[in-house]
Amino acid sequence: MHELISKHIIPFLPRVDTEVPLHSFDDSAVVDGIVFTTDGHTVKPLFFPGGDIGTLSVCGTINDIAVMGARPLAISCAMILEEGLEFDVLERVSTSIGETSKMAGVPVVTGDTKVMEQGKIERMVIATSAIGRRSSYLDYDLEVASQYRKVASRWMTDDNLSEGDAIIATGTLGDHGIALLSFREGYGFDSVVKSDIAPLNGLAEDILKVGGAVSMKDPTRGGLANAVNEWSTKSKVGIEVVENSIPINEAVRNACEMLGLDPLTIGNEGKMIVGVVREREEEVLRAIRAHPYGRNAAIIGHATKKYHGVVLITEVGGKRILEPPVGDPVPRIC
Repeated sequence: MHELISKHIIPFLPRVDTEVPLHSFDDSAVVDGIVFTTDGHTVKPLFFPGGDIGTLSVCGTINDIAVMGARPLAISCAMILEEGLEFDVLERVSTSIGETSKMAGVPVVTGDTKVMEQGKIERMVIATSAIGRRSSYLDYDLEVASQYRKVASRWMTDDNLSEGDAIIATGTLGDHGIALLSFREGYGFDSVVKSDIAPLNGLAEDILKVGGAVSMKDPTRGGLANAVNEWSTKSKVGIEVVENSIPINEAVRNACEMLGLDPLTIGNEGKMIVGVVREREEEVLRAIRAHPYGRNAAIIGHATKKYHGVVLITEVGGKRILEPPVGDPVPRIC
């Protein structure tokens, strides 16, 4: 997907002088102080354990704003519907959109609806966008971080990581992708895996209040492996991840073993990874664990100049390169 966008879309768009430009591939852009993002959702099935396409469209878009260190303000929502879509399906999805946006405190303020001929689209596609403003806590957070080292960016961007920074995962990884895959394909796992979909703007604010975070990222498509490799490439620093420290639900681990999948490449929709200056890692970890969406948080590694790229310290103490996934291990999960 990254190669598709970078080679066949981005080169044909005008280069715009913005604080966080489009070609940087961060979660959102910043234009005249306004943080802006957009997202398309083609999830299959529309309803799954732990959520649906409506919940996903709101949370995914809010989270892209929040991980930049911004406070999301409003959402737009465009629905493309297949002719003949049942009204009860539309109303269930709309209810989820309304309830999730209310819970997150980020209203849907505008939108659009189109209908396509039957068979031209699979039931429903939702495109959402959101705007936000710089969090009132972001300057304090970066001021704390700058007491320990130089901070490159005024935002929580992917290029802000430096040697020694701790990497924190806010909870168990792989839940969302496995929940959809198991439900979609009808695998009879002993335990029902539920999606982790959640709006993370409140958790992001709690992190910034503590001070010392330098980068936040939601490991969606491609999971942890893709996210830390993006950090490493953009920040020009190696990352060492300790396998035993990564929180993974046992049911997810078992499902991945059965299906031949790596849980570190499976997408998430209610988790963040957070880069924190080493001197503040314990304080930030405590703040994350105090939040309902961060109870299983753990420090999973550190940035280092010992390596180029990302190295995984395995359960038996060996080392292997943790590469980003080639293609999409579990398609149509977001």
